[in-house]
Amino acid sequence: MKIGLIYFSATGNTGRMAKVIKDSFEKLGMEVDEHDVTPLSTRQKVIDIDSYHAIVFGCPVHSLRAPKIMREWMRTIDGQGKKCSMFFTYGGFTVHPAHHSTRQILTEQNFIVVSSAEFPGAHTFNHGGWRAFTDRPDESDFDMAKEYTIATFKKFSGEDPSILGELDKSTYSEEELDNFESLRFRVITKLPSRDGKNCSLCMACEEFCPTGAMDAEIGLADNDKCIACLGCAAICPEQALSINDTKGSWDFKLDLGKTTEKKLNMQQGKIYL
Repeated sequence: MKIGLIYFSATGNTGRMAKVIKDSFEKLGMEVDEHDVTPLSTRQKVIDIDSYHAIVFGCPVHSLRAPKIMREWMRTIDGQGKKCSMFFTYGGFTVHPAHHSTRQILTEQNFIVVSSAEFPGAHTFNHGGWRAFTDRPDESDFDMAKEYTIATFKKFSGEDPSILGELDKSTYSEEELDNFESLRFRVITKLPSRDGKNCSLCMACEEFCPTGAMDAEIGLADNDKCIACLGCAAICPEQALSINDTKGSWDFKLDLGKTTEKKLNMQQGKIYL
């Protein structure tokens, strides 16, 4: 049985979980092809869905849903009636309706969604001073990913013939959810830039950018293209790229979420079958 493992991972959390899931599938005797579709160039290539028995999609949660560019990209794929599964990484706050929203897209694209999961991971805005899941994912998350893989293997193989059960829907309209996405730029008020810092011009930030927003030569992201994923800052080997200080919004975000830093960081992932 051959599996296609397709994931978007700007700051590395989803990629780390994907590697654990890949290893776990392989230990169960499956052949797995890994596709990191984070860079723009990789999403412009055609993935041969026909060659796989089933597909696993991995994404971070951006403003309650999978990133917009991934939602759009998924709508270009014909699932051919194949089984698939989803997993998400999130930075400690609201996860839903990411599962329901993504399942809806994949179902419309002729996939049969059989399982899903969510795993804590360091928040994107930690790059500016937030303190959400600073040490996650950790071994407990990796163990849960292995459990998720075993359960999903049973669904893919037919040992468990059931499909994914009901998922939490959103009380927000699509227009409201779209507006939430723009709120990322109320926290990231200064897009990734070098601010005059020297760098070796390795071009990693520009090549990795999911939207083609980063210009390595000038060390600045294009305001019209940037989605504040901070993949450029995460991948920079010299840590030359930075954003604004986000510490001031951290307590506000905790209050908004009606939680505390300690309580937030005690969260565990969840498997949906």
